[in-house]
Amino acid sequence: MEENKKFQPYIPASKITPELTVTSIIMGILLAVIFGAANAYLGLRVGMTVSASIPAAVIAMGVIRMVMRKNSILESNLVQTIGSAGESVAAGAIFTLPALFLWAKEGVMEKPGILEITLIALIGGLLGVFFMIPLRNALIVREHNTLPYPEGHACAEVLLAGEKGGANASTVFAGMGISAIFKFIIDGLKLVPGEITFHGARRYPGAIGTQIYPAVMSVGYICGPRISSYMFAGGLLSWMVLIPILVLFAGSYAMEGGNTISQIFAEGGPSGVWSTYIRYIGAGALAAGGIISLVKSLPLIVRTFRDAVKGFGKGGVSGERTAQDISMKFVLLAILVLTLAVWLVPAIPVTLVGAIIVVIFGFFFATVSSRMVGLVGSSNNPVSGMAIATLLISTLILKITGDAGAHGMQAAIAIGSIICIVAAIAGDTSQDLKTGYLLGATPKKQQYGEVIGVIASALAIGATLYLLDSAWGFGSEELAAPQATLMKMVIEGVMDGNLPWGLVLIGVCIAVVVEIVGIPVLPFAIGIYLPVQLNACIMVGGLVRLVFDKMKKDKEKKEGIIQNGVLFCSGMIAGEGLVGILLAVFAIFNLGSVIDLSGVLNLPVWAQNVGSIVVFALIILCLLKFSLWKKPSSKKD
Repeated sequence: MEENKKFQPYIPASKITPELTVTSIIMGILLAVIFGAANAYLGLRVGMTVSASIPAAVIAMGVIRMVMRKNSILESNLVQTIGSAGESVAAGAIFTLPALFLWAKEGVMEKPGILEITLIALIGGLLGVFFMIPLRNALIVREHNTLPYPEGHACAEVLLAGEKGGANASTVFAGMGISAIFKFIIDGLKLVPGEITFHGARRYPGAIGTQIYPAVMSVGYICGPRISSYMFAGGLLSWMVLIPILVLFAGSYAMEGGNTISQIFAEGGPSGVWSTYIRYIGAGALAAGGIISLVKSLPLIVRTFRDAVKGFGKGGVSGERTAQDISMKFVLLAILVLTLAVWLVPAIPVTLVGAIIVVIFGFFFATVSSRMVGLVGSSNNPVSGMAIATLLISTLILKITGDAGAHGMQAAIAIGSIICIVAAIAGDTSQDLKTGYLLGATPKKQQYGEVIGVIASALAIGATLYLLDSAWGFGSEELAAPQATLMKMVIEGVMDGNLPWGLVLIGVCIAVVVEIVGIPVLPFAIGIYLPVQLNACIMVGGLVRLVFDKMKKDKEKKEGIIQNGVLFCSGMIAGEGLVGILLAVFAIFNLGSVIDLSGVLNLPVWAQNVGSIVVFALIILCLLKFSLWKKPSSKKD
């Protein structure tokens, strides 16, 4: 405790520098919308999102120092604080809300309005920020030497390395531009197929292949070889083991009212069997993985909640700039108003019971999320497990209290969405406040920044979801929406029990076996659920990262190469996401066929595959160019 009091941030409390300025607000909002849209597209495709904090910090530092010729580290910090909120709102929304679109297509209910989506995202985001504020002193200040907050520390280091900011920002922008070009060539002009698949012989009906998208490969590089290999292993199990077993030994089996497995295979090949059967096995594994991760974290969760509540609302010295939070009276009033809004606003289909569930589970999981990201980082925060647990309990309560049928299902997803966004935003806010604590930012201004970022992201996410659904449709090959499909299955299973439970239980048993042998369940389960081609592309990125990790260079040089790769890949994810949004607009206005050149070339399949391999090789070479072969900048910005 005494040691924490002696901690001196980079900018002392006595010094006042620009923070929440017009520049930081505008730049932050732009980055929140950009990274929010890009992560929404990425998460709906591959079931994973990536942190926007470091690329947002790098872009902020580069633009403010290079373009505006200002030396204001706290202003840059506010940009990344506002900008990173977009990714968290997007992650919470895409894990749950697309289920409403899927039900609408099945005729169960009407499609959700943009107002409903915006309000759910806004309330969840604001509750996540306000639940975290009373915990700041307990978790960030008093446990400064206990909770490392890895991403928060990393962001602080990036911002402190100001003299390298311009060069690093150029790496992010290069990734955005290069990825945008490749994405437009692959999915816009369609000069080469985005996927290569090799089918097994007739006696072995498996399939293997890879996608060639820069963003998907970038996910593998950022996640690293371990997570990538677990996902690829799950994909191999489903496409090279489970599908062949079903086709060879259960070909005459058919689900009620459907075709036999042999008929499905004859018409659609391995992908037809995967979409009809394997996705239920993957959903069972995902649900079990989420619950297992939550159960394993229970001791930490209980301890976290107990310790955090003990320090609830105990602020620092109110007179110090670096100890000022938003007024506790305002925070409590805001939480009350938001809770009443969940219950009373007609656009949100939640009853009083649901609103109470939101407050109880919201505060609990915000507390858990805030502390867990401090220990294990945002990437290992079991948000999916929290959402599944919330959905199971809330759906049961709603069914018992008579709120069943379509309205109960809609209410359960709304509750789950709000809780999911609360947990994601609370974790993001904690990391940002840790960065601010190390740099000497004013907490109150950062908290205002989080609110601004949440509002901007919430206003954009509804239009983004509508745009993507109109272009390709959730649950399609282009946008699998794995988590949302899983949440839909969980609610349907509780409400009316119409799931193919045999397949789901196979997935649950696979998850248990995987956990017993010591493999992380969630990435493996995502691998089962997603196409092997996508997992293979992620694995390629993981292999590039493995090569970098194993290089025999001095530590500082190796870390620089790896970090440049992370920044370039972050840019590639943003660039592809933005072009994906652009192509969605083209698809809605039927402009896609105008720019489609695939019919003009009319190449044989082998030539198309060669073209795809060449493009993929160029993407990998670009990554090497801006990481391994990048010359250190001698110019100081």
